[in-house]
Amino acid sequence: MNSRPHVAVVGATGAVGIEMIKTLEKRNFPVGKLTLLASARSVGKKLKFRGEEITVQELTKTSFGGIEIALFSAGGSISKEYAPAAVQAGCVVVDNSSAFRMDDSVPLVVPEINAADVKWHKGIIANPNCTTAITLMALYPLHQAFFCKRIFASSYQAVSGTGAKAILELERQVNQIVKGQPVTREVYPHQIAFNVLPHVDSFLPSGYTKEEMKMENEGRKIMHHPSFRASVTCVRVPVYRAHSVAVSAEFEKPVTVEAAREVLRKAPGLQVVDEPARNQYPLPLYQAEQYDCAVGRLRKDCAMDNGLCFWVSGDQLLKGAALNAVQIAEELLK
Repeated sequence: MNSRPHVAVVGATGAVGIEMIKTLEKRNFPVGKLTLLASARSVGKKLKFRGEEITVQELTKTSFGGIEIALFSAGGSISKEYAPAAVQAGCVVVDNSSAFRMDDSVPLVVPEINAADVKWHKGIIANPNCTTAITLMALYPLHQAFFCKRIFASSYQAVSGTGAKAILELERQVNQIVKGQPVTREVYPHQIAFNVLPHVDSFLPSGYTKEEMKMENEGRKIMHHPSFRASVTCVRVPVYRAHSVAVSAEFEKPVTVEAAREVLRKAPGLQVVDEPARNQYPLPLYQAEQYDCAVGRLRKDCAMDNGLCFWVSGDQLLKGAALNAVQIAEELLK
């Protein structure tokens, strides 16, 4: 691969696409040329990159000639339709959708955890689910040290995880309530302002949602830990940006708070924010637009042997999506 590759962002005008462009610039990724691709309705829009305006082009099957890395963030159906065409054109696809994550021939990568898996790609590398990625940033270092058997977790997921329309919906509803107007809904089945919805993604016959099962399924693959078990409740909260997760983890080896804190302090991409006496703990408000995730509220789980509770928070548009994708692209250049 060229040391200054021709990069494309697919879904460039979406919430994650915009973050991908910003992240390529901020991390000084050696982009030789940047091509922005999106659906017909976004064609002609201009987006800034390194001070220049780049015009969005229409995504077609023939868009990928000469492109070396394509960062996809336009949803699973678009990925399934266009990623194979990109691979055929000689491009490596880093896909942010769920389309290929559980495909055995596709690496599913969080660079701080399993960067080596990038090596066996056959043209497509998958970016994990945002909640899973943020949780594993804190869980994996603990698993390495103490061997994690299972977790029980609840997520507190920001509306930007659903996309730009959901951000506008929360804003609109807050305004409607403040002004005493009737609340209107488009994106979510219920009012999200001043409410929480125990419903992220679609329900499965088991009663879990797809999002909830991603933690177990993707966690097993990323951590190379086939017996890992995760019982999760995913909850949408009226927060604009950054997901948080409350985790109770059970380990094979005895774990103390002190030993866990030592392990987490050394973990890449993770800040320990844990001084409850000073009201210091991770907050989505402060993790928004930060590359690192933050972990805190460390304590022994009083309902499990060898158990540890913690709270982890991270920007799901960055570590959960755009940043992780760019980090994978950085691995490709190594």
